[in-house]
Amino acid sequence: MSLWGGRFSEPSDDDLRQLNDSIGFDIRFYREDIEGSIVYALALADADVITEQEARAIVEGLRGVLEEFESGEFEVQKSDEDIHTAVERRLTELIGEVGGKVHTGRSRNDQVATDFRLWCMRAADDLAATLRELQRALVDCADEHVDTVMPGYTHLQPAQPITAAHWLMSFFWMLERDVDRLYSARQRMAVCPLGAGALAGNPFAIDRDQIAADLGFAAPSENSLDAVSDRDFVTDLLYAIALCATHMSRLAEDVLLYSNPAFGFITLADRYSTGSSLMPQKRNADPMELMRGKAGRLIGNLTALLTTLKGLPSGYNKDLQEDKEAVFDSFDTMRSILPVLIAIVRSLEINPDAMRAALDEDLLATDLADYLVRKGMPFRQAHHTVGEVVRLAGDTGSTLSKLPLASLQEICELFAQDVYDVFDFDQSVAKRSVFGGAGPSAVREQIALAKESVSG
Repeated sequence: MSLWGGRFSEPSDDDLRQLNDSIGFDIRFYREDIEGSIVYALALADADVITEQEARAIVEGLRGVLEEFESGEFEVQKSDEDIHTAVERRLTELIGEVGGKVHTGRSRNDQVATDFRLWCMRAADDLAATLRELQRALVDCADEHVDTVMPGYTHLQPAQPITAAHWLMSFFWMLERDVDRLYSARQRMAVCPLGAGALAGNPFAIDRDQIAADLGFAAPSENSLDAVSDRDFVTDLLYAIALCATHMSRLAEDVLLYSNPAFGFITLADRYSTGSSLMPQKRNADPMELMRGKAGRLIGNLTALLTTLKGLPSGYNKDLQEDKEAVFDSFDTMRSILPVLIAIVRSLEINPDAMRAALDEDLLATDLADYLVRKGMPFRQAHHTVGEVVRLAGDTGSTLSKLPLASLQEICELFAQDVYDVFDFDQSVAKRSVFGGAGPSAVREQIALAKESVSG
């Protein structure tokens, strides 16, 4: 039986049903729907709206429906408009008309908002736990390459020497913020709409605080009109996923660049690479390209929902049905990407010799300016002076360390024999030992903090 058909003289058109029905995707939160109904039935009994005997029958029946879902025995009927209709229809088949009492004072508006919040809370927990695995993989790889010096880039141009560990840890801290965003989003999700009814609240003396506690929420929603239409929690989750995907896409881009033979800094395992149907020599990092592409898709899901929400009037509107497929798609996409990305990082081969070979003395130009600063020259003047030195090296086809001292002193009399000590890549990196810097001691401190974070 439809949950709303009594007022109408004829059934819905089949084309309308195809457009309107959501059972094809909201069946995914059957568990949450049944959990909410069990708690609500007990709340109705506590409020003396139904008898204890009726509540026991409803709860036992709902548990039976859950078993059917879990075992794969549940059969969706053509009349099942959504997961709420399906569960209540089957409950009534199992226990009779008393099953219809479970919806007393309740609307699908507060029901779906409750179900979806519960589902999103669990999704946030799942994604955060999986991101922790990716973080652990990054830390383990970084731990082995604290002293592996490589070029660092800005604007994709050689900039200063760093270490492979520092590069890897930069992504750890991006993901740390992503995990924090998921935890924060989950905290805001933990507000229970059940009891808000269609928009005006519940007319029976149910205990909303107890309902919230029984379902694992922190508190009941404060305003029933807002409760049924609030989808901030969905956009929070989609934003956290989209930004996380953006960070993962940046990691993917670096892996694509650094695994290119022109760099040769890293090598992907064969089982996470693909080839060409035409060119036998090709070795493609296709999973990383898919990561970049799917980031755009996940950003699109967020944008689509925000666009849907921006013009809605107060209360529940059917437009809100568009929220679920966006979240399900984003969650599923992340769950398909993350295991592959974790495995790629864990099997990543770092090539220290190639990184060392790519170091160019121009990367030490800032160190040369710092040398002059230590001699008392203002940095802005030192920057200009070293620019002249770099131009001289380029004009004469020399490296910085091969320029004669006399030539350097023609540019600046502060240059002395000790200037040649500057041209040491390991020393350059080691000097960056401030907290958060690229120096091995600072990176070891980063790693220690990271290990503490992921073990908590």
